[in-house]
Amino acid sequence: MNVNTDNSEVSRRQPSFRLVFEKQLWHYCILIILLAGILIVSRTEGFLAGQFLGISTEIWFYLALAVAILHQVYVWFCWRMELHYSSITRIFGAKGYTYYSIVFFVLFLSRLVLITGLAISNRHSYNLFDQLILTGLAIICAVPLLYLLYSILRYFGHDQAAGIDHFDKAYRDKPLIKQGIFKYISNPIYVFGMLMFWIPGLLCSSTAALAVALFYHIYVWVHYFFTEKPDMQRIYGNP
Repeated sequence: MNVNTDNSEVSRRQPSFRLVFEKQLWHYCILIILLAGILIVSRTEGFLAGQFLGISTEIWFYLALAVAILHQVYVWFCWRMELHYSSITRIFGAKGYTYYSIVFFVLFLSRLVLITGLAISNRHSYNLFDQLILTGLAIICAVPLLYLLYSILRYFGHDQAAGIDHFDKAYRDKPLIKQGIFKYISNPIYVFGMLMFWIPGLLCSSTAALAVALFYHIYVWVHYFFTEKPDMQRIYGNP
């Protein structure tokens, strides 16, 4: 009788554990392709030229890539473990989301700091367009980015941006935000939020920083399609 009970408990747990890794094979296959592509490009002459604060561009480059991967893997693991097992809140109680979000925002800000350091280290390496054009592009990027940041702070909230609906079921009953920039586009954080990572490379004319910004922008959509979208369908239902 005990054996049957144990087996039934295992069979109930196994589907949830598999769901932790739902679509992650796609995630890691595409990540490998993205890494292979940017590492091949980085071998071109002058790509990793320069240094900043006594740290070579090559080190800034690898750190900028590493923190992005760490950030998105961290979010995947925490979201899925909390969604399917409530692991974080069971371990840390009511402080679970707070601890998760602190690490989330530290990693996010680290990405901005490292890509800025990379851009300064590798400055004036991108010569395809005049600096005036690149500065103009940086200003263009800043306009929707600032509107997005205003909309997040005014209507959306940084907690929802970090994924609090994985932790707090009360957020799952709230209506969709249709104010600010969210009135015009359903997923502005991925469309415009990542523009902040383009600005340092544009202002510094940095080939390496622009390449990493492109990596960031593509890789965040990998997170969306293979982590966030399946989670949202499970939390809110698949329309």
